[in-house]
Amino acid sequence: MSTTPHPPHHEPDAPRDLVGIGIGPFNLSLAALAQPLAELDTAFYEQRPAFDWHSGLLIDGARIQVPFLADLVTLADPASPWTFLNHLKACDRLFPFYFAERFHIQRAEYDAYCRWVADHLPGLHFGHQVDAVRWNPERDVFEVDFTQLDADGEAEALGRTYTRNIALGIGTEPHVPDPLKPLVEAPGVPVIHAADYLAHRDRLLAADHITVIGSGQSGAEILLDLLRARPAGREKLHWLGRTEAFAPMEYSKLGLEHFTPDYTRYFHALPEGVRDRLVTGQWQLHKGIDADTIAAIHQELYDRTLHGGWPDVVLTPGVRVRTAGRLATTKVELHLEHVQQNTRARLTTDAVVLATGYRERPLDRLLAGLDPYLRRDNRERPRVDEQFRLVLDPCVSGSGCHLYVQNAERHTHGVGAPDLGLAAWRSATILNSLTGKETYPLPARTAFTTFGLDETQQPRVPQARQAQVLIPLAEGR
Repeated sequence: MSTTPHPPHHEPDAPRDLVGIGIGPFNLSLAALAQPLAELDTAFYEQRPAFDWHSGLLIDGARIQVPFLADLVTLADPASPWTFLNHLKACDRLFPFYFAERFHIQRAEYDAYCRWVADHLPGLHFGHQVDAVRWNPERDVFEVDFTQLDADGEAEALGRTYTRNIALGIGTEPHVPDPLKPLVEAPGVPVIHAADYLAHRDRLLAADHITVIGSGQSGAEILLDLLRARPAGREKLHWLGRTEAFAPMEYSKLGLEHFTPDYTRYFHALPEGVRDRLVTGQWQLHKGIDADTIAAIHQELYDRTLHGGWPDVVLTPGVRVRTAGRLATTKVELHLEHVQQNTRARLTTDAVVLATGYRERPLDRLLAGLDPYLRRDNRERPRVDEQFRLVLDPCVSGSGCHLYVQNAERHTHGVGAPDLGLAAWRSATILNSLTGKETYPLPARTAFTTFGLDETQQPRVPQARQAQVLIPLAEGR
């Protein structure tokens, strides 16, 4: 596949225009949109040996919760060679996809698309672990130290590159609640995070009784997969969640407008305390369950009642795990509390799947060398401006050098930060900021909802297209 224009030749000590740290979907989006910009010298580093996106959750039939148009580039540049549709064309799958009539593709299909981009896009350096980032005041550049890893993940060589701008896209990491950490760290009974589900699926299915903890999409998909694999009447499954119900994700058309650039701008302009309260209360926008998955679980359970009896499956929301421990080496005991009833109980199980979500990876270790230059909010979180730049001391930002973040700004930009649907727009915003021009023209308005009363926050209304006026010809012409 042609990837022209080629990136400029890079001298070893010359500063690059942009260095990306981490190659997940968001920095891959940035790299794909940066690729045709011949004036930019870019490089992206990732410690893993190849692109990998939630490989433990690529369950057969599981679909991403955004339309396929929310690929790496389409919503910023639908003519890009890196679109999902162009991937299908390159793989000779465009007609089958057309007849399948699928607006929401499978997770495994999205992963295959991203791998295709990563395999063909220049300037990506896998097997490179970034160790430190520093500011060099003598040269007005960032220094990025990295370790090149061999095929076994062992250190092979040390390196350093210089850059005027950095894009941090180090992603999230599995979250294990404190009461459950001792179970994960000890050997014996399988207690695994959902991120590793497929790698341990056979071991889990061999257990007599399985408990799934977590009432979001991952928990629902895993419960459904386990349920389908267990014999009727001997399912022996428990599904526990902290939320008050196994609730559907907010998927109304106007509700989805919380994932637009308009809402992102509105949210960013709110006071810090208001933003924090909003994020806490908006869980159903991003932590609920797809309605089709809920329907599939109910249908599976219903089908098992057709010949009398009920499936041996217990679904209990509104429950938190207070403490947990091992019984001998073969079982786990969970100490539960029902929040509304204010009652407690114990549950003994043979395996546990923790569908307890992900958290943003902390930036402090990687950015320790920049700590004196970072500006923080009242809760000691990095401040992030509207263009996704960490707010740094003027001695750094005044030199025209910036540090951009991707999916580390929910506290400043709202629930859309981890959403794939805003990836291309955010990448385009970053590149427009970096180049100082409208490299990628972005829409003036993206939502029918007007989120605030402040006129300065009103979305701009694009000028309506004027109908062409036909001038009548004079008689006889």
